[in-house]
Amino acid sequence: MEVVQHADVASAGRARDALANADWAGAFRLLSTVEAERELDTAELELLAYAAYGAGELEASLTAWEQLHAAHVASGDHLGAAGAAATLAMYLMMDTGLMAPVRGWLTRAERLLEGQEEHRVHALVAMVRTYERIMCGDLVAARHWSSRTVEVGERHDAEGPVAIGRIATARLLIFDGHVDQGLELLDDAAVALVSSSLDPLTIGMVYCELICAMQGLAQYDRAEEWTEAMDRWRRDDAFGGINGRCRVHRAEMLRLRGACDDAEEEALHACAELRPWMRREYGWPLTELGTIRLRRGDLAGAEEAFLGAHEHGWDPQPGLALLRLAQGDVAGARALIREALERPADLPSKERPPRSELCRAPLLEAEVEIAVAAGDIPAARRAATELSSVAQLFRSRALDASASLARGRVALAGGDNRAAMAACERAVTAWCEVGAPYETAAARMVLAEAAHAEGDGARAALESHAAAATLHRIGAWRRSDPEASSRPTAGATTVDELATGSARSETVFRLDGDTRTVTFAGHEVLLRDLKGMRYLARLLAQPGREFHVLDVVGAEAGASTATAIDADGLFVVASDGLGPVLDDRARESYRRRLAEVDEDIDEASRRGDSERAALAAADRDYLITELSRAYGLGGRTRVSGATSERARASVTRSLRYALARIAEHHPQLAEHLDRTVRTGTYCSYVPDPRVPIRWQV
Repeated sequence: MEVVQHADVASAGRARDALANADWAGAFRLLSTVEAERELDTAELELLAYAAYGAGELEASLTAWEQLHAAHVASGDHLGAAGAAATLAMYLMMDTGLMAPVRGWLTRAERLLEGQEEHRVHALVAMVRTYERIMCGDLVAARHWSSRTVEVGERHDAEGPVAIGRIATARLLIFDGHVDQGLELLDDAAVALVSSSLDPLTIGMVYCELICAMQGLAQYDRAEEWTEAMDRWRRDDAFGGINGRCRVHRAEMLRLRGACDDAEEEALHACAELRPWMRREYGWPLTELGTIRLRRGDLAGAEEAFLGAHEHGWDPQPGLALLRLAQGDVAGARALIREALERPADLPSKERPPRSELCRAPLLEAEVEIAVAAGDIPAARRAATELSSVAQLFRSRALDASASLARGRVALAGGDNRAAMAACERAVTAWCEVGAPYETAAARMVLAEAAHAEGDGARAALESHAAAATLHRIGAWRRSDPEASSRPTAGATTVDELATGSARSETVFRLDGDTRTVTFAGHEVLLRDLKGMRYLARLLAQPGREFHVLDVVGAEAGASTATAIDADGLFVVASDGLGPVLDDRARESYRRRLAEVDEDIDEASRRGDSERAALAAADRDYLITELSRAYGLGGRTRVSGATSERARASVTRSLRYALARIAEHHPQLAEHLDRTVRTGTYCSYVPDPRVPIRWQV
């Protein structure tokens, strides 16, 4: 027995050393081994809580903080219990977006501190309360709590809360329109970070806040600088869920710079890292994924991502509305964007707090484009005017560019071609300065329309050519720009002639860069490459062969047949089933969160706070929906659906979408493929054996 005790002590000591070296997974394994042998003391529980979070074991971390809180309460250590409660609230806030449990734990912490002398724990509680208020859109209360965080933290040498509190103060100044003063304070915080002795979690939070501030303000050059700095830091010191959120920001920056392929890959990785249950923000990377796919012209993939985000309790606007516009459903797009503007979702957000001007900016930009398409010029003009006010308040080059293009669209729709040209020229210049090729091309296209309407054909051709060249270079697509260009050749041969052998034409399905050259029956067209096109190429390369859908998606992902991409575009293990949707620890954690939400609803009702009760009810609905995914009839644990079925649905949708695009530009080939391509669990291309076809792929 004595030997076991010594081994436990040694393991705990090694765990401390592992944490000091940012080896979160190693520390977590060591402490878990000790926990299996005996009950951990409070110091070891705190180590376990940090190690579990750093290793990405959110449920284990939350459980450890709850155990630590209970242990301190039992021993009468109210300060320790309050600190554990506040830290637990912070983790819940950062990683789940469930604000009702956050408020519940903060209330517990505040009650434990009643009658206690001022302590650094008071600064910690104030810091978490600051961001709880920011993420819920209560900026007035957030100002009070950020001031208290800094004041108390400085008196008690609470370096971490002070650093975060100062950033919150700077961000609140920016939200109030004091942009220069806020940016100056953020720069000071960034400089202090370099020379500080902050712990890894606080460093990660500071980086995250700097990036969120710049992204929300559309200061993309600064956001890119801090994203790169955080990438360097996170190689060795990445902590918990910070990785996934960084990936979303990185995907946004890659999309802005025109690196569509890299942006989609980064967004998929973000989805994988933020996918664990009880993370409302999982819809965030899905929405970014949808935006990237929409930009690339993968409308089916974009819809899949946007609807997935909505299903997980996230608001995918304005992306979903713009997708409907791209699909030609102007009325549907109009209804969606008006709903988003008139009844905005109160989703917790650090980048753009709910109901803030920054939150409305992308919605207003989409509203202008959609309203113009719908012929509602007054509505477009109102949205453009409001967007201009937002741009003037926050003085961001990107916001100014968006507002200029919006004014150009409205002027063109109203027949003022000269004003439209002037506004679009300003937008082109601003987007060029930002370094956003897609947005620059979009502004050039509207400028070309205005020049054409003004009778300046040479200018219209110049701008149109420049826009098309840019879109082709970055692999992007615009609704108002042809997806493909066709070049019919003389002496076209019909499909019937080909089938009877009266003509033997060259058949080509070749990929050149990001464009596919397709030749069939004497006609050649150029098509944008899509995921479904790549699936089709695999089938055409080996006529008659049957491919299991897992082989199809595995080859597309560059993976072995042991892995595939499911309907959400994520890597999964190829097996008949993926095991329980939630394990026992996760299910118990959900139950505790639900109890905490109910407590928050009760307290809101006692206070007559209908807004707080509504927010808590939304959290409750989200948790119940997520839990329902984990159980079958009669409360039985449900096993996640077969991988092959998800892959079958995904491959079928992608192939159908690709065939629809081919039909728009090469009806003869589409007819041939409709008859010869078979989909299902096994896919194949089976042409008429009497007329063998050899495709150049």
